[in-house]
Amino acid sequence: TGAPFFVGDLSLSVLDVLLVALGIPIAAAIAARLALRRVIISPLGVTRRVTPAAPSAWRLLPLLAGLAELGYFVAAGRPSTTGGQAIAFTTGVIVTMAGLVFAGPWLTMVCARGLAGRARRPAALLAARRLADDPRAGFRAVSGLVLGLFVATVAIGIITSFTKTNGGAVSYTAAQRSTLTESVVDFTGDTPATPVHALPAGLRARLLAVPGVTAIMIAHAGPGYGTPTVGPSATVSCTDLARFPAFGRCAPGATTAVIDDFAGDARSTPSGPLPGGGVDPAALARLPITSVSVATDGTRAAIERARTVLGTELPAPRRSGPITLAEGIALSGNVQRSQGYQRLADAVVLASLPIAGATLAVSVVSGLNERKRPFSLLRLAGAPLRTLRRVVTLETAVPLLAAAGGAIGVGFLTAYLFLRAQLSEPLTAPSAGYWGVVAVGILASLAIVASTLPVLTRITGPETARTD
Repeated sequence: TGAPFFVGDLSLSVLDVLLVALGIPIAAAIAARLALRRVIISPLGVTRRVTPAAPSAWRLLPLLAGLAELGYFVAAGRPSTTGGQAIAFTTGVIVTMAGLVFAGPWLTMVCARGLAGRARRPAALLAARRLADDPRAGFRAVSGLVLGLFVATVAIGIITSFTKTNGGAVSYTAAQRSTLTESVVDFTGDTPATPVHALPAGLRARLLAVPGVTAIMIAHAGPGYGTPTVGPSATVSCTDLARFPAFGRCAPGATTAVIDDFAGDARSTPSGPLPGGGVDPAALARLPITSVSVATDGTRAAIERARTVLGTELPAPRRSGPITLAEGIALSGNVQRSQGYQRLADAVVLASLPIAGATLAVSVVSGLNERKRPFSLLRLAGAPLRTLRRVVTLETAVPLLAAAGGAIGVGFLTAYLFLRAQLSEPLTAPSAGYWGVVAVGILASLAIVASTLPVLTRITGPETARTD
């Protein structure tokens, strides 16, 4: 975000580490204990295998409820308080996310039944029948990736739209990156602060002594400076301005010109000649000083050393701090915030998809271990190993693609409803980079499935089919 912070702000305490190190295993043990309550053992110790009831369309209700809540605020308007807005939208997004996971098994079942009706090969029929028989297990394997895609889609949809509405990314010229400026007066309201009539003795010499500093320009308060009509525009010598192309250029024959005295107000260098300053160059030095600008060769050492000289030797009261023109542009308006949000979206994508991929890998291997005996019996019955591999691939690919499409669609719809209700802004289509990340995530997931297929050879041997 561009804001400074202390290392301690991001450091974990001992209590934080203990809570994570102990809390996760304890939570996993509790979840396993609850799951074991569903295991039914007969008096002879044989597990009863009962086909679970098919998920019904009622599973769509939480998803529809979350979207309906967000849609309500689009029609009725957002809550008036910040706290009310946070509760309203956070609740809507969380309910929608939970509803997406709750509706996943039903969507998997519908896709499985459609696949079974169109199956032309044994592998497709076996995969479709198993998914239809237990769609919860099929969706559970891809639920992590689905949540990752949903979170990434909502974040990208909102942040891309916000960034475009607020001006998008800004590119800086070499001159903007290498030119430092320091205001010695502030313009607040209709009048400027107390003007500065003289700079510290020897400041110019000390700045020019910094390796990499090439020129210095002093801006003065010209006629009407600080009035509502003129604003914070200042007057400079055209001789000095010729060394500072980032501020613009003088008109032919002019000796002084009016420049924008705030570094971040103009996002680009004026294309045409600047208006004349209306001041004789000899009288310009007697006017109050408004800012000091330093041209450098663009190296980090030159910029930082010149920044140090300006920051320590210019009059302290009402000083904004020496910044480059590029830094001033970034700080103005919402540019820096938009860029920070875009980096946040990248972090969300990079953090969620790998975690979801790891979840998928664990789920696939666990599913293979649970079904090693049925697969062994199929091999003994004459089913080729390649058929079993197709079964495993289809069992993961069908719910993966179906749920991924649903997660992306619901994610964009959630982002649209939030933008309309909270910011009154339209949804902007994401860039090709988003679709590239989605494609890479899905392909990586399918690669994870493919990497587990060699396990079939080892776990489906004849010895696995034996019973004691």
